[in-house]
Amino acid sequence: MPKAAQQVLAAEAEGAARSAPAPAGRGLLFLREEELRLAQDLLFFGYRDFTAGADAMLADLGMGRAHHRVLHFVGRSPGITVGELLGILAITKQSLGRVLTPLVEEGYVTQAPGRTDRRQRLLSLTEKGAALERRLFERQRETIMQAYREAGPQAVEGFRRVMRGLTGPDARAALDRLEAPGTREGGG
Repeated sequence: MPKAAQQVLAAEAEGAARSAPAPAGRGLLFLREEELRLAQDLLFFGYRDFTAGADAMLADLGMGRAHHRVLHFVGRSPGITVGELLGILAITKQSLGRVLTPLVEEGYVTQAPGRTDRRQRLLSLTEKGAALERRLFERQRETIMQAYREAGPQAVEGFRRVMRGLTGPDARAALDRLEAPGTREGGG
Protein backbone atom coordinates (compact mmCIF):
# COMPACT_ATOMS: atom_id res chain seq x y z
CA MET A 1 0.00 0.00 0.00
CA PRO A 2 1.40 3.42 -0.88
CA LYS A 3 2.61 5.53 2.03
CA ALA A 4 0.03 8.29 1.32
CA ALA A 5 -2.83 5.76 1.54
CA GLN A 6 -1.43 4.41 4.82
CA GLN A 7 -1.31 7.94 6.23
CA VAL A 8 -4.94 8.58 5.19
CA LEU A 9 -6.07 5.32 6.81
CA ALA A 10 -4.11 6.11 9.98
CA ALA A 11 -5.63 9.60 10.16
CA GLU A 12 -9.14 8.18 9.66
CA ALA A 13 -8.58 5.58 12.37
CA GLU A 14 -7.25 8.25 14.75
CA GLY A 15 -10.28 10.47 14.07
CA ALA A 16 -12.66 7.55 14.65
CA ALA A 17 -10.90 6.70 17.90
CA ARG A 18 -11.27 10.30 19.12
CA SER A 19 -14.99 10.39 18.30
CA ALA A 20 -15.74 6.94 19.76
CA PRO A 21 -17.27 6.87 23.24
CA ALA A 22 -14.94 6.07 26.11
CA PRO A 23 -14.92 2.42 27.18
CA ALA A 24 -17.33 1.54 29.97
CA GLY A 25 -15.89 2.19 33.41
CA ARG A 26 -12.97 4.30 32.17
CA GLY A 27 -12.14 6.97 34.71
CA LEU A 28 -15.10 6.04 36.89
CA LEU A 29 -13.30 4.34 39.75
CA PHE A 30 -13.31 7.52 41.82
CA LEU A 31 -16.60 9.19 40.97
CA ARG A 32 -17.07 12.71 42.18
CA GLU A 33 -20.32 13.78 43.78
CA GLU A 34 -21.24 15.84 40.71
CA GLU A 35 -20.88 12.78 38.46
CA LEU A 36 -23.13 10.81 40.80
CA ARG A 37 -25.66 13.65 40.83
CA LEU A 38 -25.62 13.61 37.03
CA ALA A 39 -26.35 9.88 37.11
CA GLN A 40 -29.28 10.58 39.42
CA ASP A 41 -30.51 13.33 37.06
CA LEU A 42 -30.27 10.93 34.12
CA LEU A 43 -32.31 8.32 35.99
CA PHE A 44 -35.01 10.85 36.89
CA PHE A 45 -35.25 12.36 33.40
CA GLY A 46 -34.90 9.00 31.65
CA TYR A 47 -37.72 7.49 33.70
CA ARG A 48 -39.93 10.55 33.16
CA ASP A 49 -39.48 10.48 29.40
CA PHE A 50 -39.61 6.67 29.17
CA THR A 51 -42.99 6.58 30.94
CA ALA A 52 -44.54 9.68 29.31
CA GLY A 53 -46.07 7.96 26.28
CA ALA A 54 -47.50 5.08 28.27
CA ASP A 55 -48.75 7.50 30.95
CA ALA A 56 -50.77 9.39 28.32
CA MET A 57 -52.31 6.17 26.99
CA LEU A 58 -53.19 5.04 30.51
CA ALA A 59 -54.63 8.43 31.48
CA ASP A 60 -57.06 8.19 28.56
CA LEU A 61 -58.36 4.99 30.19
CA GLY A 62 -58.46 6.41 33.71
CA MET A 63 -55.41 4.37 34.73
CA GLY A 64 -51.92 5.13 35.96
CA ARG A 65 -48.48 3.61 36.42
CA ALA A 66 -49.61 1.19 39.12
CA HIS A 67 -52.04 -0.35 36.62
CA HIS A 68 -49.23 -0.53 34.07
CA ARG A 69 -46.96 -2.38 36.50
CA VAL A 70 -49.66 -4.96 37.21
CA LEU A 71 -50.39 -5.43 33.50
CA HIS A 72 -46.67 -5.74 32.77
CA PHE A 73 -45.84 -8.37 35.38
CA VAL A 74 -49.05 -10.38 34.92
CA GLY A 75 -48.34 -10.32 31.18
CA ARG A 76 -44.75 -11.45 31.72
CA SER A 77 -45.83 -14.28 34.04
CA PRO A 78 -49.31 -15.60 33.18
CA GLY A 79 -50.67 -17.55 36.14
CA ILE A 80 -48.68 -15.52 38.66
CA THR A 81 -50.13 -15.69 42.15
CA VAL A 82 -51.28 -12.61 44.00
CA GLY A 83 -48.56 -13.34 46.58
CA GLU A 84 -45.84 -13.46 43.92
CA LEU A 85 -47.09 -10.20 42.42
CA LEU A 86 -47.11 -8.56 45.85
CA GLY A 87 -43.49 -9.63 46.29
CA ILE A 88 -42.43 -8.22 42.93
CA LEU A 89 -44.25 -4.92 43.38
CA ALA A 90 -43.32 -4.62 47.07
CA ILE A 91 -46.73 -3.21 47.97
CA THR A 92 -49.48 -4.14 50.42
CA LYS A 93 -52.50 -6.30 49.59
CA GLN A 94 -54.68 -3.25 50.08
CA SER A 95 -52.68 -1.22 47.54
CA LEU A 96 -52.77 -4.07 45.04
CA GLY A 97 -56.51 -4.44 45.58
CA ARG A 98 -57.11 -0.80 44.65
CA VAL A 99 -55.41 -1.44 41.30
CA LEU A 100 -56.33 -5.06 40.61
CA THR A 101 -60.06 -4.82 41.36
CA PRO A 102 -60.81 -2.35 38.53
CA LEU A 103 -58.54 -4.28 36.14
CA VAL A 104 -60.59 -7.42 36.84
CA GLU A 105 -63.94 -5.59 36.75
CA GLU A 106 -63.10 -3.90 33.44
CA GLY A 107 -62.00 -7.18 31.84
CA TYR A 108 -58.23 -6.71 31.63
CA VAL A 109 -57.20 -9.40 34.14
CA THR A 110 -58.73 -12.73 35.15
CA GLN A 111 -58.41 -14.46 38.50
CA ALA A 112 -58.61 -18.22 38.91
CA PRO A 113 -58.20 -20.40 41.99
CA GLY A 114 -54.87 -22.18 42.41
CA ARG A 115 -54.54 -25.69 41.01
CA THR A 116 -53.27 -27.23 44.25
CA ASP A 117 -54.20 -24.54 46.75
CA ARG A 118 -57.69 -23.24 46.03
CA ARG A 119 -57.02 -20.22 48.28
CA GLN A 120 -54.44 -18.92 45.84
CA ARG A 121 -55.54 -16.55 43.12
CA LEU A 122 -53.78 -17.00 39.78
CA LEU A 123 -53.72 -13.91 37.60
CA SER A 124 -53.63 -13.75 33.80
CA LEU A 125 -54.36 -11.12 31.20
CA THR A 126 -57.51 -11.37 29.12
CA GLU A 127 -57.31 -10.68 25.38
CA LYS A 128 -58.28 -7.09 26.18
CA GLY A 129 -55.56 -6.87 28.85
CA ALA A 130 -52.93 -8.45 26.60
CA ALA A 131 -53.80 -5.99 23.81
CA LEU A 132 -53.42 -3.01 26.16
CA GLU A 133 -50.17 -4.34 27.64
CA ARG A 134 -48.86 -4.87 24.09
CA ARG A 135 -49.72 -1.29 23.06
CA LEU A 136 -48.00 0.06 26.17
CA PHE A 137 -44.94 -2.09 25.50
CA GLU A 138 -44.77 -1.04 21.84
CA ARG A 139 -44.81 2.61 22.90
CA GLN A 140 -41.89 2.11 25.30
CA ARG A 141 -40.12 -0.36 23.01
CA GLU A 142 -39.46 2.39 20.48
CA THR A 143 -37.82 4.56 23.15
CA ILE A 144 -35.60 1.70 24.32
CA MET A 145 -34.66 0.63 20.79
CA GLN A 146 -33.65 4.16 19.81
CA ALA A 147 -31.50 4.57 22.91
CA TYR A 148 -29.89 1.13 22.39
CA ARG A 149 -29.14 1.92 18.74
CA GLU A 150 -27.49 5.22 19.66
CA ALA A 151 -25.46 3.70 22.51
CA GLY A 152 -24.22 0.52 20.83
CA PRO A 153 -23.93 -3.06 22.13
CA GLN A 154 -21.18 -2.49 24.71
CA ALA A 155 -23.11 0.39 26.26
CA VAL A 156 -26.28 -1.72 26.33
CA GLU A 157 -24.52 -4.43 28.30
CA GLY A 158 -23.02 -1.81 30.61
CA PHE A 159 -26.47 -0.27 31.11
CA ARG A 160 -27.93 -3.66 32.05
CA ARG A 161 -25.15 -4.23 34.54
CA VAL A 162 -25.64 -0.79 36.11
CA MET A 163 -29.43 -1.21 36.31
CA ARG A 164 -29.04 -4.67 37.85
CA GLY A 165 -26.55 -3.18 40.30
CA LEU A 166 -29.18 -0.63 41.35
CA THR A 167 -31.68 -3.36 42.23
CA GLY A 168 -31.90 -5.11 45.56
CA PRO A 169 -31.74 -8.86 46.14
CA ASP A 170 -35.51 -9.38 45.79
CA ALA A 171 -35.63 -7.55 42.46
CA ARG A 172 -32.59 -9.48 41.21
CA ALA A 173 -34.29 -12.75 42.13
CA ALA A 174 -37.43 -11.66 40.26
CA LEU A 175 -35.31 -10.71 37.23
CA ASP A 176 -33.56 -14.07 37.34
CA ARG A 177 -36.94 -15.82 37.29
CA LEU A 178 -38.14 -13.68 34.37
CA GLU A 179 -34.94 -14.29 32.40
CA ALA A 180 -34.78 -18.04 33.11
CA PRO A 181 -35.59 -20.46 30.28
CA GLY A 182 -39.02 -22.00 30.69
CA THR A 183 -40.60 -18.99 32.40
CA ARG A 184 -44.37 -18.75 32.26
CA GLU A 185 -44.26 -16.28 29.36
CA GLY A 186 -45.47 -17.97 26.23
CA GLY A 187 -46.82 -20.88 28.24
CA GLY A 188 -43.45 -22.16 29.46
